[in-house]
Amino acid sequence: MSIHKEGYPFIALFAGVNLLAFLLAPWLGWLLAPITIWCVAFFRDPERNIPDGPGLIICPADGKLLPIIAAVPPAELEIGDAPRQRLSIFMNVFNVHVNRNPVSGTVIAKSYRPGKFFNASFDKASIHNERMSIRLRPEGDNGARDLAVVQIAGLVARRIVCDLTQGQSVKRGARFGIIRFGSRVDIYLPPGTEILVTSGITTIAGETVLARFV
Repeated sequence: MSIHKEGYPFIALFAGVNLLAFLLAPWLGWLLAPITIWCVAFFRDPERNIPDGPGLIICPADGKLLPIIAAVPPAELEIGDAPRQRLSIFMNVFNVHVNRNPVSGTVIAKSYRPGKFFNASFDKASIHNERMSIRLRPEGDNGARDLAVVQIAGLVARRIVCDLTQGQSVKRGARFGIIRFGSRVDIYLPPGTEILVTSGITTIAGETVLARFV
């Protein structure tokens, strides 16, 4: 099982504390062992089978698809103030937390904004929580179909990692970041897309097709 690079310091810390607990009292070591195993599992980074096909927009995160609503994208991306269809994926502490690009294209803008840490399943988390916003332009597009992907910290999450840089070319399904420990990813779809999923489903980053350009 592959482990994301962000996980090694935490796994080492948890394993070290667990080993010390075993040395002090075996029963305490066994009591803490499930927590150490959970830490390893949290940072797992499995390979995914990326769907092939024109115009597909794939899911950037594992988790549960929350109700689909119309909402204005983050102002810092300068993508307009017209409401767009927003798909939000809530990741609990047992989901894979590695995030993946929904489309191939170019990073037009990237913006970090500090904020609060409400439960990421609440709708207000998209507005008030700490977030990293990314504006992506699909390959061969002139800007009319730019979409927004937003990594949002949650109640427990305190660290958003985004490896993208402005101007970077990206591939659909490639890894671009991770959020620790329980969080949310929003994707704002441009006009002219057909949503192919319904709220409540379990999504798989890099595999679940959310929508397509029409």
